[in-house]
Amino acid sequence: MDKKKVRDYMTYDVISVDVHGTAKDVINTIRKTQHDGFPVLGDKKVVGYIAARDLLFVHPDTPLEKIMSRHLIVADPDMSINDAARVIFRSGIQKLPVVDEDNTLLGIISNSDVIRSQIEHVSPEKVFNFMDTLKKLYNVDPKLIRGTVPVDELLPTQSKIYQDELEGRIYEIKKGLAEPIIVVRRPGKYILIDGHHRAVAAKRLEITNLDAYIIELDKDIELGMERTARTLKLKKLDDICVMDYARHPLVALTHRLVRHT
Repeated sequence: MDKKKVRDYMTYDVISVDVHGTAKDVINTIRKTQHDGFPVLGDKKVVGYIAARDLLFVHPDTPLEKIMSRHLIVADPDMSINDAARVIFRSGIQKLPVVDEDNTLLGIISNSDVIRSQIEHVSPEKVFNFMDTLKKLYNVDPKLIRGTVPVDELLPTQSKIYQDELEGRIYEIKKGLAEPIIVVRRPGKYILIDGHHRAVAAKRLEITNLDAYIIELDKDIELGMERTARTLKLKKLDDICVMDYARHPLVALTHRLVRHT
């Protein structure tokens, strides 16, 4: 994770407001963009930050420099994403302007960007734990290699993925930050164990090969995950159902609880 920097996940196309504006200008910008806060610029430098909550009970003609926050917490583009996470979650700030040494605005990093950077992180422990499970279940001696695998030949073992995570994986692949997937290789088959979002993202980007931890088996045996895939009628990545975030079971459960309270 240390290789991941703020510059890899920040938004570069940032909407800002001018320090010489008024509260009404910010209100209009909120209506146009649906954003809830903006860096405030003076002579192209970040001089403050204004959030929607700062506009409560404020007259529209109030000068922006009188109501903006001057207590700035900013990020450097070369800061590690983990350090940015610590700042964001300990300070309670949702967004950090990203600036250079001259305080010129370069971008913005949000708490959602940080969370996205952590999803589906593959650790060596995950790989070795799975290999230990294979040894115990099938009495095999699996070998681990690092290489690339053909995307179109992957056999999925997960029937659904979520649109929001898929978009995150597409972004990471474009940035060259995608973690390796985990596959089991046996004669004529690449069984996808972990990394379904990454695999589907690669296919959508028309990428033919993906970096992978490849677990090779010394016996030609059918895994239980393959039988499950057959039951679910999974033969290729296109058979995976992409769920909209609003249909995520946790979100649906939360909505039901809210309606009944």
